[in-house]
Amino acid sequence: MKKGFHLPSFKFSGIPAGIKKDGKKDLALIYSTVLAQVAGAFTTNRVKGASVLLDQKRLRRNRCQAIIINSGNANAGTGKQGIKDAARMAREIASLLQIDERLVMVASTGVIGRPLPLNRIIKALPRLAGSLSPDTIRQAAEAIMTTDTFSKICYRKSRIGGEEITLGGIAKGAGMIQPRMATMLAFLLTDAAIEGRSLKSAFRDGVESTFNRITVDGDMSTNDTGLLLANGAAGNRMIAPGTRDLKRFQALLKEVMAELAEAIIRDGEGSTKFVQILVKQARSQADARAIAFKVANSPLVKTALFGEDPNWGRILAAAGSAGASLNPEKIDIYFDNLPLVRRGTSSGEEMEKKAARVLKNKQLQITIDLNLGKAEAKVSTCDLTPDYIKINAAYRT
Repeated sequence: MKKGFHLPSFKFSGIPAGIKKDGKKDLALIYSTVLAQVAGAFTTNRVKGASVLLDQKRLRRNRCQAIIINSGNANAGTGKQGIKDAARMAREIASLLQIDERLVMVASTGVIGRPLPLNRIIKALPRLAGSLSPDTIRQAAEAIMTTDTFSKICYRKSRIGGEEITLGGIAKGAGMIQPRMATMLAFLLTDAAIEGRSLKSAFRDGVESTFNRITVDGDMSTNDTGLLLANGAAGNRMIAPGTRDLKRFQALLKEVMAELAEAIIRDGEGSTKFVQILVKQARSQADARAIAFKVANSPLVKTALFGEDPNWGRILAAAGSAGASLNPEKIDIYFDNLPLVRRGTSSGEEMEKKAARVLKNKQLQITIDLNLGKAEAKVSTCDLTPDYIKINAAYRT
């Protein structure tokens, strides 16, 4: 994580509003000093939080100037009243910022099924708006956290279109991570001027290669929201389709998103290890991805990782149950660079002992070589520990 994120055309605030029982920050605001273009991605869960339903409609305008986020309450499973509450929250903050309420996006995260404590939120809004500053992104990043143990902030600078542009963002997420669209919550911001279609395609591609390649537990939230705002304040030449500038912007965006995605996995609820599952030489990208996620989400594989047991049989079994093309007699499995399995059978007891030592590391890569084709996919995951059970068993209490 890089420190010193400074983007003068964006302001931030994060305060406690009494949503969380512990008194921690739970209300955040991101404000662009000028009108911004916006691209978005949301949960594919058919059960959606009120904020997601509201934002999906507002995204059609392709314009945004503020995002208000609350943690501690998902405002999901709350019916029509939940949607009214989300709209009211946006309307009240828009009035304080003196902008059109349709330019305010809303995000919520936390416990499902409880009404939003709207009175507390409305009461806190003047303080939230009054605390806005270009230098308080960390407060906003803290206010969107739930079971996270650290805030997630990243930024990069680059010279694009004749000017220095900044691109950065914040994210939250530690559990319920395999959203197939973004992460729990992620807000990307840039002062670059970029053509609208290019912004959407860059964000879509970035989501697919970063936030869509992580999993903590295979569960999908009702509230996953990813937004990318570009306000053009850098004054660069407009980034247009098919240009070198767009390629540079896309690379920069993927860097930031990849760092935020990795931080989410490193903060996986109760996790002790960051693990990448690489499936290579598959017949298709779909096969590679299916196997990678099947292994990454297997409770048996994940508990073996926690126990530092190189139980490659669990990996082989999970791969074989993914519904993808494979030949067990062609599969090689590596722990980092150690060839633990050759052509579907063990490389021997001595190699397993070496693999057990690899598992003592906080970070490792498991490579599953199918030896069938040219496609590959990589998924980041973590181990499954007793602390994960403790955190989620007592989440509402």
